[in-house]
Amino acid sequence: MLAAVCLLPIAASAQPDPTTELHAQFTRHLQQAGLPGAVWTVVTPEAGIVTGAAGLSNAETKAGMTPANRVHVGSVAKTVLAMGVLRLVTAGQLSLDTDVATLLPALRFDNPWQATDPIRIRHLLAHTAGLENFRFYQVFSLRAQADTPLDQALGRNSLTVHTRPGARYVYSSTGYHLLGMVIEAVTHRRYEAWLDAELLRPLAMHDSSFAFSTQAGPGADPRLAMGHFENHVAYPAIPVFARPATQFATTAADMGRMARFLMADGTIAGQPFIAPNLMAALSGARDTDAEWAGLQGAHGLALSVRDRHGVIGDCHPGTTIGFQAMLCLYPREGKAFFVAVNADVENADYERFNTLLLDALQLQAARKQASGSPPPADIAGWEGMYVPAWHAVTRLAWIDTVFNVVDVRWDGKRLQLVPFQGKPASLQPAGGMLFQAEGRIAPSHVLLTTDGDRMLSDGLRNYRQVPLATLLWLWTSAALGAAGLLTILFRGGWLLIRGRLRKSSTLALPLAGVLMLFAPIPFFFTQSFMQLGDLTIASGLLAFASIALPCAIAYGLLRLPSRARSLAHPAFDCAALLAAAQWMIVLGAWGMLPFLMWR
Repeated sequence: MLAAVCLLPIAASAQPDPTTELHAQFTRHLQQAGLPGAVWTVVTPEAGIVTGAAGLSNAETKAGMTPANRVHVGSVAKTVLAMGVLRLVTAGQLSLDTDVATLLPALRFDNPWQATDPIRIRHLLAHTAGLENFRFYQVFSLRAQADTPLDQALGRNSLTVHTRPGARYVYSSTGYHLLGMVIEAVTHRRYEAWLDAELLRPLAMHDSSFAFSTQAGPGADPRLAMGHFENHVAYPAIPVFARPATQFATTAADMGRMARFLMADGTIAGQPFIAPNLMAALSGARDTDAEWAGLQGAHGLALSVRDRHGVIGDCHPGTTIGFQAMLCLYPREGKAFFVAVNADVENADYERFNTLLLDALQLQAARKQASGSPPPADIAGWEGMYVPAWHAVTRLAWIDTVFNVVDVRWDGKRLQLVPFQGKPASLQPAGGMLFQAEGRIAPSHVLLTTDGDRMLSDGLRNYRQVPLATLLWLWTSAALGAAGLLTILFRGGWLLIRGRLRKSSTLALPLAGVLMLFAPIPFFFTQSFMQLGDLTIASGLLAFASIALPCAIAYGLLRLPSRARSLAHPAFDCAALLAAAQWMIVLGAWGMLPFLMWR
């Protein structure tokens, strides 16, 4: 009964998009960007929910996209799942401060702060639990089934907590996987079934579901738009292990209903559904180190603050197999938009769709905040090199640290950020240790001290200052290691061609180890990229090579003293082996070796 009367009628949801110019603009950009199709929703107090579509729902069949097409939305699912958790909190079945370990006793949290700061429900919702984002197998696997139990999908019963819970934003799909497990522990039902019945149906989202749906094979959904990659290559959806964080199919109209509810007071037909205090905390950080330092924004219980194009909204992006999506709310104006493109193309300009919808909403540009006083006199002490303070994939922490460095400098007027990769940024002072990026209307960055580290934060990304000597050591280690491996490859190869590489040579086994690194490459090209997290011939060979290579180098070094007199250049060989060996030790210490992609 509630579902029938909970929301106002949808304006023009079953009619062609009345905004002809918006449809034309979407069509043009889809063609320019080489993308197949898109669906969208704009929500305004005057027109209600207006949906639209352009392009193709399937590039192979040339079927046109319509507002009635269902789409996958990737991590936008997190916002919807969060509302289900808040429904349980409102009903008294959970508390934001519930210790997650008490609900999931089979899991062990390696949390150094457990005595004072256990992981709580609020930390999982706000991405402040300190858990890594995901592991390869949780996203890239063909072994996942639609009904794989969530505890088995997690793949392990011990989770490492990398930062003090509640202190920093650390985006974590693992955290939302745990929320799916929490729902099942509290309701004693599969989380998909409970959310569909107890959240989506009351919100009249009858065309949406957390259940797995795909475009091909048995049980295919004829309304579900096909996902695509570059060059309009179609790719049907497949089950993933990390499904609570990313699995959700919906329509433009249903996302309009969700957007309108998110901007309302939490009631349905005048009856409480989600408590007002919880609705007020959907966006904006609470009690994180960055928030205490004065940076307003970041992620709340369901959404992130997004300062773009002269307006500030509450948003959540999403990416999944063949789709990209964005949901943005502007509660003060009672306006919102949702867009989903059925293609995941690396260099496509998806932001253009957002700007088109913002123009259609005709939001009033916010007044840019005035610059504050200059930063403190000790700003020079904050200059230096900064590296990511957290890593989406812990196994890749070494790569993240070495290649995602940001050089921070104060030029007397502005704070200059020069990343190793990406575009430089120039920040103007905004009072105290706050700074503001070009094009933003509110402070976007802050310098702060937390847990003894000097940090640079934009609320969603955190970097910690490290001594230049540390980075120089890592860079030098990598350069020497690469030089050592290349020397082994070319010198050993030259000796092999000349017939002078005997089995007893110090370079024979190391050369075989280096050559083993190339063995997996053709197999990776012949398998699906969705098997990156599976144990396959390619990943198995890579794992074997990552074990064999350091062993071969160690063997070469052990053989060197007894073979020195018979070698033409023993010192040269020794230097190459030592250079490679030290790099193997460093990579091993960082967890890069052995490289097991399926764990």
